[in-house]
Amino acid sequence: MAKTHIKLTVNGKELEALVEPRTLLIHFLREDLNLTGPHIGCETSHCGACTVDINGRSVKSCTMFAVQADGAEMTTVEGMAEADGTLSAIQEGFMQEHGLQCGFCTPGMITRAHRLLQENPNPTDEEIRWGLSGNLCRCTGYQNIVKAVRYAANKINTAVEAAE
Repeated sequence: MAKTHIKLTVNGKELEALVEPRTLLIHFLREDLNLTGPHIGCETSHCGACTVDINGRSVKSCTMFAVQADGAEMTTVEGMAEADGTLSAIQEGFMQEHGLQCGFCTPGMITRAHRLLQENPNPTDEEIRWGLSGNLCRCTGYQNIVKAVRYAANKINTAVEAAE
């Protein structure tokens, strides 16, 4: 099958690749780019383990072809940490508030939580639950995930207030 040339920015790095038009974005990320943070879960968009941020939107990468990402700016969980390797507020929140157990859903949860806090910097617990409702976790019961997002929101908001 003929391959299609694509250009995109992933985690701040400009990339070019040749991909088969039928290659799902999740497979391109994991197999071609070796970005194994986004997980392959259900492959039907129900679980959210494959969530990435594309052009300012949360996208389940198992429902998108790699060629559809041509020209896009994308962030995966690997791109969430600061440039010096310091954990982002959300990653720190998941660690401090025990927002993970087996860790399978964690990359998608962190990526979605990042976008949620961009959309709503000070969400209520109900808004956090609604904002993460497309991402499933079988281990935690979500209580600590909500606490982790609230922790991150508080840390980000405190930093913004201090800068003003």
